[in-house]
Amino acid sequence: MTIAVSIIFCTQPSRAFQAQITPKSPALGDTVSLIIQSQTAPSVRFNGKTYPSFDLGNNRYRTLLPTTPLDRPGRLSIQVTAGTDTQTIPITLRNRSFPTQSIWLPPGKDSNGDDAEFDRVDAFKAIVSPEKLWSGKFLRPNQGEVSSGYGIRRYYNGVFAKDYYHRGIDYAGGQGSAIVAPAAGRVVLIGRESQGFRVHGNCVGLDHGQGVESIYIHMSRIDVKEGDFVKPGQRIGAVGATGSATGPHLHWGVFVHSLAVDPTPWRTGTFE
Repeated sequence: MTIAVSIIFCTQPSRAFQAQITPKSPALGDTVSLIIQSQTAPSVRFNGKTYPSFDLGNNRYRTLLPTTPLDRPGRLSIQVTAGTDTQTIPITLRNRSFPTQSIWLPPGKDSNGDDAEFDRVDAFKAIVSPEKLWSGKFLRPNQGEVSSGYGIRRYYNGVFAKDYYHRGIDYAGGQGSAIVAPAAGRVVLIGRESQGFRVHGNCVGLDHGQGVESIYIHMSRIDVKEGDFVKPGQRIGAVGATGSATGPHLHWGVFVHSLAVDPTPWRTGTFE
């Protein structure tokens, strides 16, 4: 069950604004939803970055704030400025324990990629389109069992990957099994192993609007093209082992303002 906490700030009665935070006690990797009741559009700063707010109507604005396993758990603050009022909202980011895993990539699958591949993916993750396209809970993108969870730390061929965490969820679907869009979105990235995507392999990136994106990598085939609008449950491709993969599986990642957050809360709850 989703729990929200409401905090009312009143420096002057005419300029009071109310903030609602969900979840009340976020953990590393959670997406924090901040809804502010205000007469003017607020500016929000968190973890040294400024994040946009989006109008929900009726003088309500929402900002999504990403957290990751690389953040420092403990007491943090969200600074909100609305009109002439600036207030600081304290939150506590809970720690999580993430397992460690060893991955052995065979020759030919152990590429570190090149700048061109990662530049395209970074540009995709940075998209902040104004319209919210998703609605309700995200669907499961593949019916295979989960083989690797979010946040896992890894050794690759015996070398610990510093500042790395598994930026999504792996589904051990069979070769050629269907990959579907978990939510409405627009196809804004198509990457192909034959065109230099040596790490991601064949991949699709969806823009769900307002700084929320999702990616599907190691695909055997791609059934959409850039610019397509996809509906929840629509097939976008099939599971494969292209790129840096030890075998057929789907890697599914969700990004909020360029940072890879835990996809699970997007499937179990809603960010309306």
